[in-house]
Order: sequence, then C-alpha cells, then structure tokens
Amino acid sequence: MKRNKLVGGLLVVSFLILLGGYEPERLTAQDDSSAIIALLKQRSVTIRPLETVTKSPAQILDLTSGSARLNFVGTVPLACTVVFGTSLQFGSAAIDLNMNGGAIIEHNPILRSLTPDTLYYYRLQGSAQDGTLYVSEVSTFRTPPKTTQVSPNLLSSVNGASVIGVSSNFGGQPNDGSWGILNAFDGDPNTEWASNGDGDKAWFAVRLAQRSHISQIEFWSRIMTDKTSEIFEFTVTADDGTVYGPFTVPDAGHAYDFSVNFDASTLRFDVIKSSGGNTGAREVAAYGSSATK
Repeated sequence: MKRNKLVGGLLVVSFLILLGGYEPERLTAQDDSSAIIALLKQRSVTIRPLETVTKSPAQILDLTSGSARLNFVGTVPLACTVVFGTSLQFGSAAIDLNMNGGAIIEHNPILRSLTPDTLYYYRLQGSAQDGTLYVSEVSTFRTPPKTTQVSPNLLSSVNGASVIGVSSNFGGQPNDGSWGILNAFDGDPNTEWASNGDGDKAWFAVRLAQRSHISQIEFWSRIMTDKTSEIFEFTVTADDGTVYGPFTVPDAGHAYDFSVNFDASTLRFDVIKSSGGNTGAREVAAYGSSATK
C-alpha cells in the first residue's frame, strides 16, 4: 500500500499551522484567511501539527476492499477524528469507539463503506484536554480490488454455518449488529464481536453446514486501548462433548493458527482466561473438509 503526504496547498491546514507558531508554505484563496485567523485567536484556539505529539505515526492497517483501520499513537490523550474521502473535500469521518466520549493515547478508528480499487485522502485531527487542536498532514491510500474468492471458513454463514448460541453481544445487539458474533466470521479484521462484559465467561457455538473434519482453528482476539477485552486462552468443544485445548493466544496483534484433528457437526468456543471486560474476537475460523462417512 502506497502512502503519500500532501504538504501545503490546503487553507484549512496552512492557517492552522500558522496559528500554532509555524510559517505556512502558502495560503489559498478559499476564504478570507485573515478573518479566520482573527476569529480563532479571539476564541483562544491553539492549533498545532499532529506530528508534535506523535509517538507512532498514523498508518493504514488491515486494508481491505471495503474497510481500513487507521492506527495512531500519541504522547498526550486526544479526542480524535479521521476525515476521509475520494477528494480533498473528504465527506466522511470516523472515530475510535474505544474513546467512550473521552481522550485516549492510541487510536484505531475504522474507515468503512470504502469502494474497491479507489484512491482515498485522509486527515487525522484531535483535541487535547487543554483545548489545543492538533491536525495531521493529508495522506492517501488505495483500496485493493474486490475479491470474488469464497472464504473456506467453516464457521461462516457463507458456507452454510449458523450460530446456535452466544453468551452476549455488546449492548444487547443482534448477532448481525455492529458488535454481533457474526462479525467474527466475516473475513474482515476491521469488524469485531464484543461480548457485553462477559470476561472469562464469554462463549459462542456454531452449527456447521455438514459434519466436517477439522484440521485447523484460527483465532484473533480483540483488545481495547486500556488492555481489557483480550482473550489469552480458549477451548473448543465438539458435539460429542470432547474438549480441545486450552489454546493459548500470545497477543491480539494478529490471528494465530492451531492444528487439530477431529470430526464435528457443532463447535463451541469458551474463553478460559482473559483480561476481562467486553471480551471478543476480530476473526475466528475453522478449516477442514467434509468428514468421511
């Protein structure tokens, strides 16, 4: 993924940098810049480049044809928004739902409803607790073309599987809600299942389309910025009652694979150890083939 920076050329960026004590490269005649600057000074607004409070630069991760995750780590808590769109007028905005109405250090807003094979512009901007506004440069990314490949995940409804039980979905949402269990099987790492504070008691069960030989389990835990919601260990129970695991998940950085060897028609996943809170998963998968009769 190519990432470009567009420096200067935008009034909204240029005059903001000027107010923070930085000389702009140029101003564009979009509005009366002197009037805007005077108004902001009158209202005691301090605006600075985001780079002055950056620990880890903003980067686009988990890029798919329809979504992306922007990761940014600052040195001061910020209430951040990322604006994005197919032109410099942007048109869409996203926030990290983990903010819960407050300022945080690490941000992971999800950019949704993207168009495949399209160039997007984005800018990150945030407010510190002292009222200072921080604004990044404008950067770009391109979404990949849409794939028509069918997921081999036996837990996916695309392959005929169905959820037969779940401990809870955050906020009491349905299984297909924004935090519902179906997000764990959709092949998109930018959607998550989050339980409603179930901690170590979180679980879900899926009926496969047909009895299958399971050879591999994949698990990617979710995690919140306060380090809660992370799953460290889980088990898998087949319909004959046999329990497999516990399987240890080293971290929530990516998906981990576990080799197994058994036949099943249903699979139940139980959390054994976690950091508590709204435990859940970004992606869970079971791979295999039809069981020999």
